[in-house]
Amino acid sequence: MNDIFSQEITPAELLRRVGDMRQLAGAQASELCDGNQRGCRNVRLYNAAGLDFDVLAERGLGIGRLAYRGVPLAWISPVGVAHPAYLETQPLAWLRNWPGGFLTPCGLTQVGSPDMEDGNPLGIHGRVANLPAQNLSWGASWQNEAYTIWVEGTLHETAVFGENLTLTRRIWTCLNEPRFWIEDRVENHGFIPAPHMFLQHVNLGFPLVSPATRLELPKHSSIPRDEPARLGLEDCCRFDNPIHGYQEQVFYHELQPDSQGQVEVRLVNPAFNHQSGVQAGLGVSLRFAKAEYPVFVEWKMMGEGLYVVGLEPANCHVEGRTKERQRGTLVMLEPGEVRTYRLEVGFQ
Repeated sequence: MNDIFSQEITPAELLRRVGDMRQLAGAQASELCDGNQRGCRNVRLYNAAGLDFDVLAERGLGIGRLAYRGVPLAWISPVGVAHPAYLETQPLAWLRNWPGGFLTPCGLTQVGSPDMEDGNPLGIHGRVANLPAQNLSWGASWQNEAYTIWVEGTLHETAVFGENLTLTRRIWTCLNEPRFWIEDRVENHGFIPAPHMFLQHVNLGFPLVSPATRLELPKHSSIPRDEPARLGLEDCCRFDNPIHGYQEQVFYHELQPDSQGQVEVRLVNPAFNHQSGVQAGLGVSLRFAKAEYPVFVEWKMMGEGLYVVGLEPANCHVEGRTKERQRGTLVMLEPGEVRTYRLEVGFQ
């Protein structure tokens, strides 16, 4: 049985009521065609629970626009969706090409601040968000009584005389679920160990973010990344109206997992009311295994136009590869080694 619009109904009875399941849920492919978006493949996933989001195939299979029950939740940067061909080469050029969006993958060998290693420049947040997907596929089908909607593809971060990593990503949801899942598989196809830094950059904006919004964490301890963050540590889980000249603050939260090794973080706005009066409160939750994402980063940016809260599960910190190596926490993938990551994203 499926609970569809508050009705318990079997798949057989549901199919009697629709000409095509795309009436209720589906995966819809398209290609953007205007300005610097031209050539970007897009796969829209939507379901009967009210989820509707775009997976950007040219942008590391990140997620751009996302709405839940008609309410937009993703922060969109002034750049918008841009084809990776427009990426520049300066250390901070990533910011000239970053669409923001609901989720940006960062890595696979570098995360955080621009860096330099062995004479090679390492740009902000690595290369994966500017890699196009290969073997892209999408679809929707019944699996017993569950109707699953999905998209998947493979990204290659490679260089002659360098690393040879692949990321295989699958994103899926179900017909009546107010949640979706992301499963990532990173493999070293090379013959030497390769550094591996990986972060999920979830970017949440207005109307979810407001002075009423709170970041809810399990039992935890928190430290600031730097001096600006130290000044805001006491209020790191509370937010403001946009502030002129605001300087970003970044915090590391050490989260205590539950008995299954899982942690859940939530950004909630209990004061939000849908204009119809039906929906009271609004929130996004991330659930993941602490062993897979041992570092949880909060990016608090209360600027004008740059009004966004970043929730960032990661296997590393965000100060670049050199500092990660100095900490003794840089993950190295051995030849043939595989790491898998799973993230559940829920909505209320």
